[in-house]
Amino acid sequence: MYINSVTHYLPEGRVPNSHFNQINGLTEEWIISRTGIKERTKAGPLENTHTMGIAAVEKAIEALPYTASEIDLIVGATYTGYDNIVTLGHALQHYLQADDAVVLSLSSACSSLLNAIEVVEGYFAMGKADTALVVASDHNTAYSDETDRIAGHLWGDGAVAFFISKERTSPQDHNIIDLFTKGAAHVGKATEGVVLRPAHDGFVMNHGKDVFIHACQYMTEATQKILADNSIPIEEMAYFIPHQANWRITRKVLENLGLPEEKGLSNIQYLGNTGCPGCGIAFSEHQEEFKQGEYIVMTVFGGGYSYGAMLIEV
Repeated sequence: MYINSVTHYLPEGRVPNSHFNQINGLTEEWIISRTGIKERTKAGPLENTHTMGIAAVEKAIEALPYTASEIDLIVGATYTGYDNIVTLGHALQHYLQADDAVVLSLSSACSSLLNAIEVVEGYFAMGKADTALVVASDHNTAYSDETDRIAGHLWGDGAVAFFISKERTSPQDHNIIDLFTKGAAHVGKATEGVVLRPAHDGFVMNHGKDVFIHACQYMTEATQKILADNSIPIEEMAYFIPHQANWRITRKVLENLGLPEEKGLSNIQYLGNTGCPGCGIAFSEHQEEFKQGEYIVMTVFGGGYSYGAMLIEV
C-alpha cells in the first residue's frame, strides 16, 4: 500500500494551562510535569468531528493524482461520534460526492487510525478497492469535563486524512511496508481504565497508572515486533511517532527502545491529547522533514487496550 497524501486540520481555539488553574486549581507546573501539555486545541461552537474531518480532506483534494470519484473506499475513524447514524464516513462521502464508494466508520479508541488503515489493507487484498480515504477525527472537548482534576485537562481536538492506494501513484508516495493491530482487553484494567459513556459522565479515567504501564509496554513491544518482522535494526528507524497521550509515556517508550528523544515526534505539548488522529497529525506536521528511504514507525495504544504499529518507508 502507498500513502499518496497526508493532511491535517486543527481548530483555531487554544486553551492554556492557566484556564484549569482557575477552574480546579491545577497549576501550570503540575500539568506539565505529569503530561507535558502546555496548551491544547479546542473546536469552535460550529465545529464537530465531521467538520474537522472534512477540513482535513479539503487541504489535499486538489493535489491528488486522482479525482474524488475514483476513491472507492472511505473509512472514518473516531470514538467521539457526532452522529452515530450518519457517520464520519458518510459525511466524507457526501462532501466528496464519491458516488460509488464503500463507506464505513469504526471505533477502537486511540488505535482507530491504524485499525482503519488495516481495514483498507484487507479491502485491497480482496480486490474490492484500489484507492481509499482514511480520516481520523476526534472532538474530545465535546465529551470532557474541565472540572475533572484527573483527566479534564488532557484533551484537544483535531483531524487527519490519509489518501492511500493499492499501487504507487507517484515517486512521492510513502510505502506502507507493514501494519498490524491487536487487542489487549484481557489485561489489567482494560475495560475500566479509560471510558467514554456519553449518556453518563463523558470521559472517566479512574486507573491512569494501569493505562500508563500498559501503554508503555505495548507500544514498546509493537515497535520492536514490526521492526524485527521486517529485519530492520532499531537504530535504522529515523522517527518514532507514538499515540500522543502523554509526553511521559513517549519518553518512557523511547527509553525502553534505547532511542534518543529527538527521534520521537510529539505534539501533545501544544495540542493536548487529540485522540486517534494524534500520531497521524504528527506525521503530517513533520513530513517536509522526512528524507527518501527513511523508516518511520507509528505506534498506537488506546482505551480498551487496543494497540498496533505501522512501518512506513518514505
